[in-house]
Amino acid sequence: MNLISDLAADNPERARDLGIEIGILTPGDFNAITDVAGVKVGHHTLIEGDSIRTGVTAILPHRANPFTERVPAAVHVGNGFGKAVGFTQVQELGELETPIALTNTLGVYQAAHGVADWVLGLEGNEAVRSVNAVAGETNDGYLNDIRARVVTTDHVHRAIEGAAFGPVAEGNVGAGTGTRALGFKAGIGTASRVLPATEGGYTLGVLVQSNFGGVLTIDGVRAGEHLGNHYLADKVPYERPDTNGNTNSPVSEYDEDVGGSIMIVVATDAPVTARNLERLAKRALLGVGRVGGFMSNGSGDYVIAFSTADEVRIHADGRDRNDFTELSNAAMSPLFLAAVEATEEAILNSLFAADTMTGHEGRTIEALPTGEIMDLLRK
Repeated sequence: MNLISDLAADNPERARDLGIEIGILTPGDFNAITDVAGVKVGHHTLIEGDSIRTGVTAILPHRANPFTERVPAAVHVGNGFGKAVGFTQVQELGELETPIALTNTLGVYQAAHGVADWVLGLEGNEAVRSVNAVAGETNDGYLNDIRARVVTTDHVHRAIEGAAFGPVAEGNVGAGTGTRALGFKAGIGTASRVLPATEGGYTLGVLVQSNFGGVLTIDGVRAGEHLGNHYLADKVPYERPDTNGNTNSPVSEYDEDVGGSIMIVVATDAPVTARNLERLAKRALLGVGRVGGFMSNGSGDYVIAFSTADEVRIHADGRDRNDFTELSNAAMSPLFLAAVEATEEAILNSLFAADTMTGHEGRTIEALPTGEIMDLLRK
C-alpha cells in the first residue's frame, strides 16, 4: 500500500486529494479521460422531485465528425447482463462512428436514438442512411424512478453539446446521478496514466459509470470488511478489534442485490487497432477486481476502448485500403498496466466524489465515510 499523506485540500473529492496514490504510473494533467488529446466529456443531470435521480454522460472521441473520421474500437464483455446498444457492430468492424452515451437501463434506447439523431444532423451526413449509435447503461432503479423513463433525445443532445476538454465532473452527475457501488453512493469517475517516454509516452484515460457490488478494497486494504458494509456481510461478518482489543461484527445494511453493472470507457492516443484494443479492454476489468468487484450474476460489466491516434484513423470516404502504423503486440504491456491502474482509480474517484443521496421511495445511499477510511488506511 502506498503511504497516505496529509489532506491536500479542505474539501477533497478524489482519491489523490486524500493522498491515495494508486499504482506506479503517473496521471495526466487532469487525471481524466480528457487527458487523451481530443476527447471530450459532457453530462446532463436529472434531479427532479423526490424520485428522479438519473442523467446522461457523453464521451466524444475527437473534435471532428465522428461518422466520417472513425476511430478504431473494440468491446469486451465481462458479464453480459446488460443492454449495450451498438456493441455488435463495433465488434464486427472494429470501429466507432458516434459519440458514446451512458445512461440508465430503461433510458438506453432513447439515448441511442439521441446519439443517432445528433450524428444524422451533422453537416456532411445528409445522405447517411445507417448509423451505429453506441449507448451503455447501468440500473439506477434503487434511487431513481426508472420506470418513469424520463431520459429524452434532448437530454442526450445537451450532454453531447456540453462536452468539453479539461477536468471532468464526477460523482452524482450525468449517468452516475443515481448509481451506487460496493455498498456506497457512487457515480461517474475518471482517471488517466501517461507512459514513460521510453515506453512511447502515450496517454490512456478511463471513465466509469460505477453501479456494481462486491467487497470494497482501497489500495489493497479491505475497507468494506472493516466497515461491515459488503456483500454477504450478514453471512460472513468480518470481526475487527475495538479500542479495548475486543472483537465485534458490525451490522451491515448492505443490499444483497449486487446487480447493477459497470460501464468502462477506455481511450488512448497510442496507435492501436481493434485487435489490441480488445486486449486492452480486457485488462480494464482487472481494475474492477482490485477494488473488490467480482462480476455477479446480475451485473453487466462492459468495456469499450478506442484509439484517437491519427496513424490508425479510419476515413469513411470509400477508399479500398487503410494504411496503418500500429504498435506491436510486445509494446502493449505498459498500456495494459495503465488500463488496470486508471480503471481502479477511476472507480475510487466515482466513490470519493459522490455525496449521500435520497431518492425513489425515500431510499438513501450513504457516501463513503471518508474519515473512517483514512484512519483505516493510515493504520
